[in-house]
Amino acid sequence: MQSVKLSKVVEKMEFECLTPQVNLDEILLMEADINRPALQLAGFYDYFNAGRLQIIGNVENAYLAQQGPVKALELMKILFEHDVPGVVFCRSIPVAPEILEAAVEKNIPVFRTDKKTASITAELIRWLNEELAPSISIHGVLVDVYGEGVLIMGESGIGKSEAALELIKRGHRLVSDDVVEIRKISDDTLVGTAPDITRHFIELRGIGIIDVKTLFGVEHVKNTQTIDLVIMLEEWNREQEYDRLGLNDQYTEFLGNKIVCHKIPIRPGRNLAIIVESAAVNHRQKKMGYNAAREIYNRVTSNMIKKSE
Repeated sequence: MQSVKLSKVVEKMEFECLTPQVNLDEILLMEADINRPALQLAGFYDYFNAGRLQIIGNVENAYLAQQGPVKALELMKILFEHDVPGVVFCRSIPVAPEILEAAVEKNIPVFRTDKKTASITAELIRWLNEELAPSISIHGVLVDVYGEGVLIMGESGIGKSEAALELIKRGHRLVSDDVVEIRKISDDTLVGTAPDITRHFIELRGIGIIDVKTLFGVEHVKNTQTIDLVIMLEEWNREQEYDRLGLNDQYTEFLGNKIVCHKIPIRPGRNLAIIVESAAVNHRQKKMGYNAAREIYNRVTSNMIKKSE
């Protein structure tokens, strides 16, 4: 099961830690959702998910203020008894020292941010969904071509990295070479990234490792990219029938999500970079509502009907 250290969350969200005595590296978040404990502070703990980060905004703070300092401390102690991973006070809400002492006793970290409750809630959920999403690592090259994430796959040595290098020289951006880490953000979205060790590097057989960011500039690299299209490179086979019209899309599947996939046969003299570039533009055009294969099919059908009349 995926998890993320609480210390990483705090660093990303720029939270002010009010309980430095608590070791954040030992606390793991495994829930992408958060919780606003208004009902819990009122005493209703049925169906309470204690694994979520607790967010306290104006509503919760106003309720605690109405109860008075003694009762508010008691309510917060009950919340801490459920071993929540942390409590975040929004809008720079002041936190009583007694509450902080009670949190430290239970090893519960308390944070504060000046951001609005709705803003920090939305940002936390979005970021945690990415960090905790199901993921796999596959062998391939991921390139951003005109805004379309193109995943180039195929057997080792078939020319994936060379095609990516040519695309980079044509102004496109490298996301990952050799190993692509794929995360399922939603039922419609897969996001690819590079491992930290190989980020921005390309391996070319006979030459070695190339640092794309240093050689070509930061405008030719990208850290993450949604995967919109898969190009499968394979050796030319005279016996195999290849799609020449593209009327019906073929798909491949990662983590339960289907992605359009084109099988491209490799022969001497074929410019892979231009083929990949054209496939990306054509895919983008299809998403915008125009299908060239369907257009020519309609023209041929219309012409045959006219001739038969």
